[in-house]
Amino acid sequence: MSLFVDSHCHLDRFEDPPGVLAAAARADVVTVAVTELPSRFQLLRTQLRGDRVRVALGFHPLAVPGDVAHELSLFARLLARTDYVGEVGLDYSQHSRDSARRQRDVFERILALPAIGAKVLTVHSRRAEKETVELLAAAEVTAILHWYSGPLGPIDRALDAGLYFSVNGAMLRSNNGRRIIAALPRERVVTETDAPYTKTGGRPSEPRDVPAVVAELARAWSMTTTEARDSIYTTMSEIHARGVAARDAAT
Repeated sequence: MSLFVDSHCHLDRFEDPPGVLAAAARADVVTVAVTELPSRFQLLRTQLRGDRVRVALGFHPLAVPGDVAHELSLFARLLARTDYVGEVGLDYSQHSRDSARRQRDVFERILALPAIGAKVLTVHSRRAEKETVELLAAAEVTAILHWYSGPLGPIDRALDAGLYFSVNGAMLRSNNGRRIIAALPRERVVTETDAPYTKTGGRPSEPRDVPAVVAELARAWSMTTTEARDSIYTTMSEIHARGVAARDAAT
């Protein structure tokens, strides 16, 4: 049976992560719970159980000015405990430009880890789209570009490198987001919420809101919601299978 997919959600930012996850399960949503630091991954992993959640090991670029050495060491030790990595990447927006060099150093060190090729990455690329895509392409990893908002130019390079894109409701409601979605092959698209950092009906989004995102995307694709859900689930299954195949090849 096809399920709905939330490939990027910050469950640890909710007051009741298990409750939010239970609501997602009732809505037939499988959730990738991203984290912002390895230490937060450890905590969230102890809170969440079930076959419809994957907890991702993250090191958000905006967290880089913290204790980098300790968190990187912890990241390397914890990597074997998950098939998913995120949120990682680069953020060169105005308020984080001063840390750009350190961000790139951390991201390069993560991409150089021997086991990273067997993981599925969900990646931040705000105002650093071209550089992020080139680093991912060089590392030959399985990766999803989360809430891509940059120019169309790097998209072709990303597609050539076998990368994927995750789409949320905010993208579907903006002119730039719709322009980007129109440039993407359907078989490279999965859904996300980036909850609670997006809104649904004036409140913070949750994974249970993914069916509404799929319905909007189905209209953009001129297909039924069931067809769109099946397409996205198939793509996410293929992404996961690529990670598993890389892991098996390395053992």
